[in-house]
Amino acid sequence: MKYLDERKADEMANNPSIDIKHVAKLARIMISDDELPRYSEEMNNIIKMVEAMPEIDDELLVDESNVMELREDKLSDSKLSRDEILKNAPKVVAGCVVVPKTVE
Repeated sequence: MKYLDERKADEMANNPSIDIKHVAKLARIMISDDELPRYSEEMNNIIKMVEAMPEIDDELLVDESNVMELREDKLSDSKLSRDEILKNAPKVVAGCVVVPKTVE
């Protein structure tokens, strides 16, 4: 799915101005008209800073002398009982924390 046609992409590449009102709407924040020049300048400065960053190689270099060692899992005694832990949960059913459904 194309979000921008090629002409619009070319315009944006040649003119790095950003629609601050649109970004604010997407972020659900209110920016007054008086604040627009300030935020526009800050966004343009961010773009310039990113453009000035050096290119990095795509090649992943692994330092074989720096080996990551995993620790062994150990069971430890808890100072809190199950009931004490569950009393902080917003909702508990049959000894289990109930969380909102996130996937249908």
